[in-house]
Amino acid sequence: MTAIELRGVRKEFGDVTAVRDLDLTVAEGEVYGFLGPNGAGKSTTIDMLLDLVRPTAGTVRVLGRDATGDGVAIRRRTGVLPDGFSVYDRLSGRKHVEFAVRSKEADDDPDALLERVGILDDADRKAGGYSKGMRQRLALAMALAGEPDLLVLDEPSSGLDPAGAKEMREIVQTEADRGATVFFSSHILEQVDAVCDRVGILRDGELVAEDSVEGLREAVGGEETLEIAVGDADGAGGADDAAVEAVRAVDGVSRVDRDGDALVVSCADGAKTRVIAALEDAGVAVDDFHTREASLEDLFLAYTEGDTPTADEDESGSDPPDDDAADEEVDR
Repeated sequence: MTAIELRGVRKEFGDVTAVRDLDLTVAEGEVYGFLGPNGAGKSTTIDMLLDLVRPTAGTVRVLGRDATGDGVAIRRRTGVLPDGFSVYDRLSGRKHVEFAVRSKEADDDPDALLERVGILDDADRKAGGYSKGMRQRLALAMALAGEPDLLVLDEPSSGLDPAGAKEMREIVQTEADRGATVFFSSHILEQVDAVCDRVGILRDGELVAEDSVEGLREAVGGEETLEIAVGDADGAGGADDAAVEAVRAVDGVSRVDRDGDALVVSCADGAKTRVIAALEDAGVAVDDFHTREASLEDLFLAYTEGDTPTADEDESGSDPPDDDAADEEVDR
């Protein structure tokens, strides 16, 4: 069964087209990572899944139903952790979860849900006094009420410390193991890489890539990063400009950067031996080297920057767009 199906979906807000001609399919039981920079159309797409906004054109089907006609029935089978979740300041955490259980006509034990997300000890505190991380945990507890068939998680790690993020990943995996579908939007790419079966990348309202992380890596050329610790024949250390230019001239090398006495080389897999040989021919001693494949961050940047996705568009390790959550208050 298909859990989510969008066909030719377009959403316009006046003169602005937020989503354009979007085709997207998520299978039942799949954990699907939905990525894109700010303004790409991710939140608009999620709102259309939940029938919070209606598409200008196209069809949206969720859990086998038309989202524009059966929104109430869909939401009853869906758990949602929205980005920027707001609590009722005067209600306790337990009251929030009790409300979620009642609204789903479920029979969950609220305390069991609160314990599962790690805030049972604070269940009777007013939620207005919760930290951002605690509010995220509370929202997740509410989303889990009724064992939903579909979980829609929008930036679920926001405000969580590393331990909290790990617990969130474990919960996502547990839900997937019981058969739930998880639609997971996040800018914390390590989280997506750790839990998702497939990844879709949205840019300017269009789906520009969709595959497993390994499939995306192959699609942008399968490049690797070669990190080389170097000296020179006279023991002075480092590689001079002539040696760097010699490496840049090697067939299959797309980028060369210095990192102290090391060189960081982006190259095709078959070019590694030629890179080492070029350095040695230039009188540079190779003390050590190791390789790493392109990270999900590298792939994200390749697909969201520039006109043509290539693996060498950014190997600098800089943070991706939309990474302001690092400044948020973290889990206590």
